[in-house]
Amino acid sequence: MAAITKEMGIMEVVQQWPQTAQILMQFGMGCIGCAAAHFENIEQGATAHGIDIDALMTALNEAVS
Repeated sequence: MAAITKEMGIMEVVQQWPQTAQILMQFGMGCIGCAAAHFENIEQGATAHGIDIDALMTALNEAVS
């Protein structure tokens, strides 16, 4: 079972697993400095940036496993 889900808040994930910040940035989500990161979930952020959510979720969960 995945530790991180697309419904989780961006900052919630980064705070719990700091190593995910680099993954988000590699996918084109400069989330750390973005005000939207405080209220958007991963799926909303990925959609806004045109990112493949399935690939992003795989990479995030690999980073924390």
